[in-house]
Amino acid sequence: MGHLITVATSLNQWALDFEGNLQRILESIRIAKENGATLRVGPELEITGYGCMDHFLEGNVYLGDTGLHAWEVLAEILKSDEAHGIVCDIGMPITHKNVIYNCRVIIHDGQILLVRPKMWMANDGNYRELRWFTPWAKHRQVEDHYLPRLIHSVTGQTKVPFGDAVISTIDTCIGVELCEELFTPASPHILMGLDGVEIFTNSSGSHHELRKLYRRVELMKEATMKVGGIYLYANQQGCDGDRLYYDGCAMIVVNGRVVAQGSQFSLRDVEVVTATIDIEDVRAHRATSSRSNQAAEAERYQRIEVSFSLSDDSADEIKDFSELVVGKLAEVRYHKPEEEIALGPACWLWDYLRRSRTQGYFIPLSGGIDSCATSVIVYSMCRLVAEAARNGDQQVISDARRIAGEPEDSEYTPLDPRDFANRIFHTCYMGTENSSTETRKRAKDLATAIGAYHIDLNMDTLVTAVRDLFAFVTGVKPRFRVHGGTQAENLALQNIQARLRMVIAYLFAQLMPWVRGKQGGLLVLGSANVDESLRGYFTKYDCSSADVNPIGAISKTDLKKFIAYARDAFNLPVLTEFLEAVPTAELEPITETYVQADEADMGMTYDELSVFGRLRKVEKCGPWSMFTKLCHEWGSFLSPPQVAEKVKHFFFEYARNRHKMTTLTPSYHAEQYSPDDNRFDLRPFLYPSRFPWQFKKIDAAAARWPDRSTVGAQEAKDLQAQKDK
Repeated sequence: MGHLITVATSLNQWALDFEGNLQRILESIRIAKENGATLRVGPELEITGYGCMDHFLEGNVYLGDTGLHAWEVLAEILKSDEAHGIVCDIGMPITHKNVIYNCRVIIHDGQILLVRPKMWMANDGNYRELRWFTPWAKHRQVEDHYLPRLIHSVTGQTKVPFGDAVISTIDTCIGVELCEELFTPASPHILMGLDGVEIFTNSSGSHHELRKLYRRVELMKEATMKVGGIYLYANQQGCDGDRLYYDGCAMIVVNGRVVAQGSQFSLRDVEVVTATIDIEDVRAHRATSSRSNQAAEAERYQRIEVSFSLSDDSADEIKDFSELVVGKLAEVRYHKPEEEIALGPACWLWDYLRRSRTQGYFIPLSGGIDSCATSVIVYSMCRLVAEAARNGDQQVISDARRIAGEPEDSEYTPLDPRDFANRIFHTCYMGTENSSTETRKRAKDLATAIGAYHIDLNMDTLVTAVRDLFAFVTGVKPRFRVHGGTQAENLALQNIQARLRMVIAYLFAQLMPWVRGKQGGLLVLGSANVDESLRGYFTKYDCSSADVNPIGAISKTDLKKFIAYARDAFNLPVLTEFLEAVPTAELEPITETYVQADEADMGMTYDELSVFGRLRKVEKCGPWSMFTKLCHEWGSFLSPPQVAEKVKHFFFEYARNRHKMTTLTPSYHAEQYSPDDNRFDLRPFLYPSRFPWQFKKIDAAAARWPDRSTVGAQEAKDLQAQKDK
């Protein structure tokens, strides 16, 4: 029997934080060795942080900052006591023959064994790796890489193998598969496994998306079920400086079974997952005729030999038999989408808050469900902080004291989430004559329930001043539509209120710590959801303009489910009132016959917007293909002309409002159909918004195709809900 203890890690690395990244790497190696591990795997590009983006172009070891500092950190790791007596798989960018590669560096006892460059790049959606890195195209080939002097002075090595090779220890064989390579059709683990590799390491920079974890887990299970083997998956965890939250969940998978799983969402900077495994299980799993026939024909990988055994010399002895992976295993833990919303954005907000070194958050709390959801996510963050503090996490306690403005000798510990929220979270209801008593009360009740420091103000004097200024200058006074005004007047008067709220928000965010006897400022939170952003249903430079937005890529439908979940999980009965309220902007006067409602303003429902968003982005549909698909999906309750009108209305509004995406507040990425213009959804912002060619083709087909609608829309929705159960 060959028992070995393996380790996969989740590290909360931060782009360009070389000192912090080094300490977290060393800490993970220390913990691994304490657990008896002989192989440690870290996340992708862990020395620099995954999110350096164009800073990766500073890759030259002698002239480029990022490349030079990465080698300096690696030198410190090689010199450290921690990195001796264990094989470590560490990630960093390396320039080889003037080409920058995304690499894994395999080290042991102060020596570099192999530099393995990434062969298949992530270059879709949020990823732009081909902008910075070149894939290694010489499969199963190795070249000499000449080391910089600062490494030579530590290791005594002049050159090391660079390329697609594997590591051969005394007792087994290790191969590297890097992040995206697991997701490709021809993954390297297939050929490596056929050539005798028994342990696969995967170092990843994989971000959170609602309902995404299942795919990742199934790929690892399938990989090891088919070829047999031990799969060590390490991932970054946390916000490392942009819109993504890397969701950890380090794993160890053996022969298609998950034997160890780390947390998906956590405030911990270092998490280590270990498992004690019998390597003979892999060999037994591979003892099949068809696999052996293919393996006998497999092309060979160059093996880099190291005189080190991953298993204990006394092969039949293990540290603790209770830790040996045998028998029935626990089920893989998956969070429900509403739980993911409660945890992912909360962890992202915590990282952003502590690393920006600001004193808290400020939000205009309208009494509607979007700002409510954002506030509850902040409260969830406070709950996580309190839980970590109760568990003795000194890093969290230290950060919380600094954020709360406590002196250096303070013994304050954030054990109560409501008390901590009162110190760092500020809410403000900005009412006008168009606001209702219901929304004002809901805002106050929610702030009280979660412990936020709440402000209630009326801003009618400001709105009137701006309106009167316009009348004084032009001689014309604009009126709301209900008072006989035009659409242009009505919209302009709404936008005055919305934009003044942004100005007030930043004023109060800058000065509220001073008012409360503290120093520094607050970060302003936005609360526009993904559906409203997609449709353009918000005012440019209103309260949607903020520092960060935790719900900017979450649908209204999912937000409602989250609020229902939080009501029970967080014991917040006040949330029932938000779920039952009709969404309204409250920017127009309320009369006996008119109350402004979001879905009526938009001309479409939030459920329809989610469908439009999925088809436009995920299924890559333009107007024509969206129309044809929806005639099939909605044909039972809508005629082709009705579908045509809905599709045309969506694309018209989407196109004429696309310019708003260029100024969209940086938002937590959570949904595949996010319209984020920064790098995820790259589109023009000046469209032929009436799409004359496309709409003409749609109209012709709608007039020609038969009407197959047999039930009403609500009945069809109820039938679909029954099927989904």
